[in-house]
Amino acid sequence: MADGIKIIAQNKKAWHDYFVLEQMEAGIELVGTEVKSIRNGGVNLKDSFCSVKNGELFARGVHISPYEKGNIFNRDPRRDRRLLMHKREIRRLAASVQQDGLTLIPLKFYLKNSKIKVEVGLCKGKKLYDKRASEAQRDAERERDQQMKSRNLRDE
Repeated sequence: MADGIKIIAQNKKAWHDYFVLEQMEAGIELVGTEVKSIRNGGVNLKDSFCSVKNGELFARGVHISPYEKGNIFNRDPRRDRRLLMHKREIRRLAASVQQDGLTLIPLKFYLKNSKIKVEVGLCKGKKLYDKRASEAQRDAERERDQQMKSRNLRDE
């Protein structure tokens, strides 16, 4: 837990399906039971994305499990949630999404000094051959690391 940051949920599939060109931090507008559920780890970022509507940034498809002790105060688990960023940042992101064909993906939820933050990535989709190439590179790095580790253990 470096600098008061505790990761709650990560979107690992986004790193597999997209090239992440830029990462930004955003706040998120939540209700009380959602905060409690997130602190318990009840977040799923699979198939989620962000969109800009009327100059506001929204996270869509983020599933926050209903808080088990929340009764009538629980909201819809998949409702759209507003992300909090500066207006000029939202305008810049909206322009790059429209012009360059990029997309905005929530990469992770984390606690930063007891506040819930979202890391949003400006992403470009990978083709099938890109996914294969990155998988081959990851396998080569893993094999290289294993060989280095085994050689270091033998030398001692």
